[in-house]
Amino acid sequence: MTAKRAALITDSYKVVKRSRREEKRAPSPPQKDTEPLPLTAREIELQELRQFDQDWRYGPCTGISRLQRWERAAQHGLNPPQEIRDMLLCADTDPDYTHCLWSDYPL
Repeated sequence: MTAKRAALITDSYKVVKRSRREEKRAPSPPQKDTEPLPLTAREIELQELRQFDQDWRYGPCTGISRLQRWERAAQHGLNPPQEIRDMLLCADTDPDYTHCLWSDYPL
């Protein structure tokens, strides 16, 4: 007497194994050799101003303009960079220059 075994799914469907040679991968897309665009003078200046905003040595910058922060730091003898003041005075009407990095956030 032989014992009956439970039916398996493989009894109904043939198992097909693929060899590694048969597996074809889709070719990867060609890599574009794109170099980042050079920064404009304005973007470089704004980047320097953001670094000034993030420099803790010149005190907090929320609630005041960048020029006020620069003047306060100079008044306290913290020697802020003169280039920052020159940038701020040249573009004193542009809010991108006058407002600090966190000016859009409420206090």
